[in-house]
Amino acid sequence: MTILIFVGTLLGSMALRIPIAFALLASSVGLMYHLDYFDAQILAQNVINGANSFPLLAVPFFLLAGEIMNAGGLSHRMVNLALALIGHIRGGLGYVTILAGCFIAALSGSAVADAAALTAMLLPMMRRAGHDPSRAAGLIASTGIIAPILPPSIALILFGVATNVSISKLFMAGIAPGLMIGVALWATWWWLARREQLETPPRKSRQDVWRAFRESSWALMLPVIILVGLRMGVFTPTEAAVVAAAYALFVATVIYRELRWSQLYGILLVSARTTAVIMLLVASAMVAAWLVTVADLPSRIIGLLGPVMDNPTLLLLTIMLLILVISTCMDSAPTILILAPVLLPVVKSAGIDPVYFGILFVVNVSIGLITPPVGTVLSTVASVSKMKIDLVTRGALPFIFTLFAILLLFVLFPPLITIPAGWLY
Repeated sequence: MTILIFVGTLLGSMALRIPIAFALLASSVGLMYHLDYFDAQILAQNVINGANSFPLLAVPFFLLAGEIMNAGGLSHRMVNLALALIGHIRGGLGYVTILAGCFIAALSGSAVADAAALTAMLLPMMRRAGHDPSRAAGLIASTGIIAPILPPSIALILFGVATNVSISKLFMAGIAPGLMIGVALWATWWWLARREQLETPPRKSRQDVWRAFRESSWALMLPVIILVGLRMGVFTPTEAAVVAAAYALFVATVIYRELRWSQLYGILLVSARTTAVIMLLVASAMVAAWLVTVADLPSRIIGLLGPVMDNPTLLLLTIMLLILVISTCMDSAPTILILAPVLLPVVKSAGIDPVYFGILFVVNVSIGLITPPVGTVLSTVASVSKMKIDLVTRGALPFIFTLFAILLLFVLFPPLITIPAGWLY
């Protein structure tokens, strides 16, 4: 009955088009009344405490760093480097999209921001080269979801805060699966584009490649600084976010000089608005998470999943299916904040590594960003490219199937994630 009240109130509020943050508060109030535990002061205190978290400071600073990079020319130079390296091969612009997506993902952490930047820079070029616009847009959308997996990932930060799992370990564990997804998308694009008879641009000279590398070297240093600093214990993820924002601002204004100080107010405003949405979600979700603990919902779920608790692989497949269904109807942040605190005790009781589960969780909700009916990244690509969303969805389908296959491999073969993660942290 407790689970039914919590879930029913949440889904009912969302069905009435109440914003998710307030729907979470409504479900929390409903649960408090059911437990005969309602106290407005306790509710307010938990809302405040939910957002009063030092690790969460990483979110606004990484968002700010991403906005500065897009406006200050860092992302553009990453794309130019990818073009210089592989733009001349058959289907080269598709490979450029994937490589540039990995570069930019290592600078940002937001799938929506990365997808918007790649669409604006590369989709017009792919259209002029003769690629199918639908397939090109689908590839860009699929590449955009690498950002929540590779560090610095906002999704991994939210998972770490919601479950009290080490964010540094999550960052290190996300590197290998993020790159594997890039390789899988590369192979899928090769399969789709191998029959295209399109004219390819000439190979860039060594001087052009060196010039592109030299111009992008300042941007390339940012992920190196973040990862080495985290690995060596020089700074925490929150401090890394501050370093990233300060470094991006320095490079954009002093080195590249593409960011004018007059633009900074608009960048700060966009970052603040996005941060406000995320922080309200986090604060509301922390209230729900506290009440879930008080009501002992994890043990009730363990009881429901009893038949599969002795088989970790079957348990993970069941949980991944549940997350997948929910993430197709909800954005990644609320999915993480609602489900992660409930499901982590379940998987820990089955002996599953929390860091490994965190990566699976984030990969799953990232795929949900390009899966209808919601598909936030699909909507972003459609909006920026001025295409119908059904065309973008059709072009993304082959890549979505590939991503599902990769997720299944991660579930069936945990060493694909755990072994590289062990090497890195």
